[in-house]
Amino acid sequence: MSERTRFLSKLIGFYCIIAALSMAAHRDLTVETVSALLHDQPVLMLLGFITVAAGLALVLTHNIWSGGAQTIIVTVIGWITLLKGLLFWFAPLTAADLYLHQLHYVQLFYFYDAISLVIGVYLITGAYRSARRL
Repeated sequence: MSERTRFLSKLIGFYCIIAALSMAAHRDLTVETVSALLHDQPVLMLLGFITVAAGLALVLTHNIWSGGAQTIIVTVIGWITLLKGLLFWFAPLTAADLYLHQLHYVQLFYFYDAISLVIGVYLITGAYRSARRL
């Protein structure tokens, strides 16, 4: 695993873990905030700017489709982040419908939160195991 993959695994992993724990601790506030963001188009446009920038940074620095599961997961997260930002920009009503209705965000909140936590733990564990092998 490259040093860049290891760094991004730690960055994304810690972010996922901290975000998942915070969201689980404040479920109602998180659901209310996400719902409000998705219904406020100017804020969603701003969120799109930030998300596109983060996605582009990941894609431009780590567009690697071989080298193991962890490497590919980091790349996929970059592309998903970029596509999510573009969705916020170009189809904000679709984004709101997708999150709140089609993906059943409120009903499956803890399921999505657990996915974030598992991905975070997996990325961190892999990054530190890889560093010990050097």
